[in-house]
Amino acid sequence: MSGFKTSASTVSDKNQDTRFGFNPKSENWNGRFAMIGFVSIILIEALSGQGILHFWGIL
Repeated sequence: MSGFKTSASTVSDKNQDTRFGFNPKSENWNGRFAMIGFVSIILIEALSGQGILHFWGIL
């Protein structure tokens, strides 16, 4: 009996294999990259004493 899958687990496994669109895997990666970018901006501002736009020479 341990080798059988229910239809519910098959559906959830199929959703995890999706490459594009809004799915939990892509949203997790999006959140991780956003956190890395936010922390990077905070570090640049703290270490340089300038805002990110001044650091890049935009303003």
